[in-house]
Amino acid sequence: MDSRSFHIRGKRLPLCARCTGELAGILLCLLSAPFALPPALPALGLLVPMVLDGGIQALTPYESGNLRRLVTGTLFGFGLTTLFLRSTVWTFRFGMALGASL
Repeated sequence: MDSRSFHIRGKRLPLCARCTGELAGILLCLLSAPFALPPALPALGLLVPMVLDGGIQALTPYESGNLRRLVTGTLFGFGLTTLFLRSTVWTFRFGMALGASL
């Protein structure tokens, strides 16, 4: 099995490629959130590639390369953070509306 981490100048990064992608997706989402946040349904769709890739790897002898892990991790991190931010905003607005009605 090949290494699941990227190597820079002969040194292995301490995170796997998929985790690196997830962190990149989280950062991209947080940086872009003040300008535009995708709707919840498309954000949910961003989770699918990693779930499919992981499922295929679990059920078959296929193993993804680091680039695919990075891309699916980035999409997953972006989508999950979007859903988290949207649910946080919804909860805050719901609480404000409930408090105002009391």
